[in-house]
Amino acid sequence: MTSCPLCCIAPPDLLLAIAERGDAADREAAQRTLAASAVLRAQRETARRRLREGDTTVAGVADKVGGRRTVYDAGHGTEASLPGRKVRAEGDEPVADAAVNEAYDGAGLTYRFYQDVFERDSIDGKGLELVSSVHYGTDFDNAFWNGSQMVYGDGSGRIFVKGGLTKDVDVVAHELTHGVTQMTAGLEYAKQPGALNESFSDVFGSLVKQHHLGQTAGKADWLIGAGILGSALHGKALRSMKDPGTANDLDRQAGSMRGYADLPDDDDPAHDNGGVHVNSGIPNRAFYLAAAAIGGHAWEAAGRIWYVTLTAHLEPTSDFRAAADATIAVAGDLFGASSPERQAVSGAWKEVGVL
Repeated sequence: MTSCPLCCIAPPDLLLAIAERGDAADREAAQRTLAASAVLRAQRETARRRLREGDTTVAGVADKVGGRRTVYDAGHGTEASLPGRKVRAEGDEPVADAAVNEAYDGAGLTYRFYQDVFERDSIDGKGLELVSSVHYGTDFDNAFWNGSQMVYGDGSGRIFVKGGLTKDVDVVAHELTHGVTQMTAGLEYAKQPGALNESFSDVFGSLVKQHHLGQTAGKADWLIGAGILGSALHGKALRSMKDPGTANDLDRQAGSMRGYADLPDDDDPAHDNGGVHVNSGIPNRAFYLAAAAIGGHAWEAAGRIWYVTLTAHLEPTSDFRAAADATIAVAGDLFGASSPERQAVSGAWKEVGVL
């Protein structure tokens, strides 16, 4: 079990649903991305096994240091070609390629959020370089954190609009936050720990966007991947933290424990590693409810509570109840046992049925 064998923004069950119901072009796009993702997962597991056995020469897993952001062009290659050709380093002027500039800017916004709000120096807290590769594969409909860097496909126009995967800062920050989780709580990527892993990425992905736009909890849209869906999906975004299950016509996220999907953790993409994306809607909505009840800028109180919980109070096997108990305790530590913040957090977990 790993904290995140391959963390993709588009879940496998969604891709499978498109492959089963779409037209010929939709099916081809979904099946191509599913097949490429399966190969990637196998390659990452092999690399991780070699690393655990002491092989420090494994490509793509050693820490890269020396600068804050570097963007590479994968040249439509696959995992073996990563990171690709270096095209923009920290401090360089923008280039002609929009995807390069968007990946660079998104990494910068994420870095500054963690630095300015939580005094965290990059993903690992020690200044780790943020490495991104764009133009991965051919019309690849996904973006992912592979354990050491960000990777972006171009999109086919069917599942994601062409060029869309680098445009939304919440998508960029979501994937980079998988790195924060990997280097702190290490939440296992299955069942409830995996759903928490996904949820923390949605939480901080949304908060980076809100911080960038200066939005309050009441003004934010609480959507992940808004405006980047291709023709195979009908809706406004990939996920909604405010109203899980409503973001698009194939969104089957649960918003409370009444809809919890007890799925097996196996290799079937329909089961989504035991429902890590399906069930992440439950802690997502708990965070939204807490932030909305507290009001103001969500990163200041609710975000701090969730950040301290993730980085100091959870472990690889933590489940929803453990996260609920920890966030309530942290809210009491930070704001007081009788504070409105603690009451808001406790009420949120009760409303979604975890408590």
